[in-house]
Amino acid sequence: MKFSIPVALMRSKSIIPSSSGWLVSALIAVLAVFVLSSGCSEKDKEKTASAPEKKEESRVSRGTNGEVIVKLDTETQKLMGLQTAALSPIQLYPEVKGYGRVLDPAPLASQVADLAAASAASAASQAELERLKTLASQNNASARALQAGEAAAARDRVQAEAARLKLAGSWGSAIAGRQDLPEFVRSLSLLESALVQINFSPDNFLKQPPTSVRIVTLTEGNTIEAQFVSAAPAADPQVQGQSFLFLISPNPSRLVPNASVTGLVDIPGEKQSGVTVPRNSIVRFNGVAWVYVQTGDDTFQRTEAKLDRPLKDGWFVQERLKPEAKVVVTGAQQLLSEELKGEAE
Repeated sequence: MKFSIPVALMRSKSIIPSSSGWLVSALIAVLAVFVLSSGCSEKDKEKTASAPEKKEESRVSRGTNGEVIVKLDTETQKLMGLQTAALSPIQLYPEVKGYGRVLDPAPLASQVADLAAASAASAASQAELERLKTLASQNNASARALQAGEAAAARDRVQAEAARLKLAGSWGSAIAGRQDLPEFVRSLSLLESALVQINFSPDNFLKQPPTSVRIVTLTEGNTIEAQFVSAAPAADPQVQGQSFLFLISPNPSRLVPNASVTGLVDIPGEKQSGVTVPRNSIVRFNGVAWVYVQTGDDTFQRTEAKLDRPLKDGWFVQERLKPEAKVVVTGAQQLLSEELKGEAE
């Protein structure tokens, strides 16, 4: 846009009186500023329209083998709070895996109560029989009363023994013979402890009962140490292999009855080499477990982690990951989000 001021208007003295010269000068100055500012604005608009937009460089790239690499400068890493840790080497014995569940203590509590009632009845009838024998020796009790007392004592004794055998048949003699049986049942009922049955397939026959087992829960994924109680009194109808009872005490995970668990038992053999992968370094994507390995000061590569065996503080991994490799232990999920955002762009 251009504006022009007539020369005749600025030079003519007949139109504007000389006494108003200061007014003319002010008017000219205002018009000049307006013309200059309008011209600059138009030029700026033209420059802005003609200058191409600078596209931000993507942080995600692909390696020669198609691996995903995320690049972040040091300042961005600090803002995201990324932290890395070197993988530690580890060697473990071979193991066999079994499956099972947490047993419901309600049937056990019911049978223990039946045994207690039957034992109390037997003790009472036996005491009554001894009393009748004393009276009979003093001719103060009839023979008929003595016979009735003997029959009652025998009946109650048989019922108590039947309750004891039923308990042993259902739960094993190791549990039925516990001296602290009432307290044991109370602990199971309050979830202070948990009784677990682990079933092993016939292909994984154990020559000796294991002294302990590592229990893995489906919800938490961490391992819990459980102590051997006894062989299970009955085999699992589906597995048809060896079955054992194990006790988790205390029960920090508050495992509830019928919860599915996995049992891991070490067996003799050549040790297997691998690394310990921290649990919080693992991210799940497309049904696969991954970790981000730091390959440079500002580059991170997503690498598959085949989780072979659960450990107390992580997972045992044998393939792809090497000892001393640095993996992201804090901020791995943020890296995955950054990668997916870069892929979308």
